Amino acid sequence: MTHSTTMTLRLAEETLARLDGLAKATDRSKAYLASRAIEEYLETQDWQVQAIKEAVLEADKEGAQFFEHDEVVEQVRQMIGKGSRRRSK
Repeated sequence: MTHSTTMTLRLAEETLARLDGLAKATDRSKAYLASRAIEEYLETQDWQVQAIKEAVLEADKEGAQFFEHDEVVEQVRQMIGKGSRRRSK
């Protein structure tokens, strides 16, 4: 079993009311829902930070290629256009 500890935080009244409503609707405690929300947030942020670190390492490699934003947008538009023409045939 994971050891837990207590933490106090301030919430906007509206947020607390929504949390209370969700707790009642799901038959879960507000503490459980808040803990799960924080865990999910941290998982997402950890993933994003790791992805950024990996991208920076890739960009720092010798010979890394970079493209102008407008070039990428145009290539994506062309790819989308090709895909929509294939579906309409």
